[in-house]
Amino acid sequence: MQNGFVESFNGRLRDECLNEHLFADLPHARKLIAAWRDDYNHHCPHTSLDGLTPWEYHQRSAEDQSLNSAN
Repeated sequence: MQNGFVESFNGRLRDECLNEHLFADLPHARKLIAAWRDDYNHHCPHTSLDGLTPWEYHQRSAEDQSLNSAN
């Protein structure tokens, strides 16, 4: 295993997207993979982020930083 995070992501992409769809052509593949990526980054909770989506985690981090800089 080279990188556990990359291996985990690749496995998830394969299981949740690539194995689920039959792509007609490259534009079709790009469209479906982009939709999966959007869902993964904005709507899917991640255990490594304490059950938050990456977007929620980003927002919480930004809020924490603004609170810390105000003090």
